[in-house]
Amino acid sequence: MEEVQKKHRLEQKDLQNKITQKKKSATKKTRKSVNNECAELERQMKERQDRELLELNGELPVEGKDIEDLSPVESDGKDTKDADTHFEECNVDPSSKDTTPQNNARKPNRQKARLARRAAEQEATATQAAKEAANLPNLREQERVLMSNELKARGLVEQTIRSDGHCLYSAFADQLAQCDMDITQGDDTVTQPAYRIARHVAAKYIANHSDDFSPFLEEPLEEYIVKVRDTGEWGGQLELSALARAYEVKINVLQADGRIEKIEPDSARTGKAIWITYYRHSFGLGEHYNSTRRVP
Repeated sequence: MEEVQKKHRLEQKDLQNKITQKKKSATKKTRKSVNNECAELERQMKERQDRELLELNGELPVEGKDIEDLSPVESDGKDTKDADTHFEECNVDPSSKDTTPQNNARKPNRQKARLARRAAEQEATATQAAKEAANLPNLREQERVLMSNELKARGLVEQTIRSDGHCLYSAFADQLAQCDMDITQGDDTVTQPAYRIARHVAAKYIANHSDDFSPFLEEPLEEYIVKVRDTGEWGGQLELSALARAYEVKINVLQADGRIEKIEPDSARTGKAIWITYYRHSFGLGEHYNSTRRVP
């Protein structure tokens, strides 16, 4: 069950990334159809995942069975007839009757049998799922090996960032420091941690350019701004875009499969480019960003 739920969470995150990209590339003319398409994708995934969970738990209805079969079987009442009367009607001497019980045995309870069969099926399903999970590849180890190769090919080494919900902002702040850029943007009065400053800058930029970001939000803009600025909510594509524009730097997001998500600023005045890594499987909280260093 845990493996299936983990797979579902990863599928949901992948779908959200795809939806974000679709909405980002939508125009005013196509926005409605894109939103409808995204809603349909979410509905289809929810139905499929719900069905998988029901199948795993053995809770899908069994076709061709009547509800009446679930009621206990009652005795037919024939065994309640007075014994003497019965023998008298059959011209049998009551004193010579066989003492072995015959009609007193109750019929098997079909409801109990069905429940026992269902429990056995669930146990068999769970056993099979455990076997399949044991044979699954170690995605965490595979991702780490692939990422190491991609970094090496580009003359980079990884700088690990704490996995705490602020990793995107911490990795970005670390990269700015490597580029000798001031994260406070010249404001000497700012005394907050670097990742917190990055959150405030991203939130402010999104608020000031709401027309560029609102079409991709699934909640009111004001609530989203509070999450970005004041909580430990994970950052993603929208926040990276806001940071790239606010600091006028190019952000390269390297993934283990070799793909590079290039996030361009509106102006390349600084000429700076930073590199951060993105993981799907290798950290306990799920998605994660690390910083990098150039190999000396």
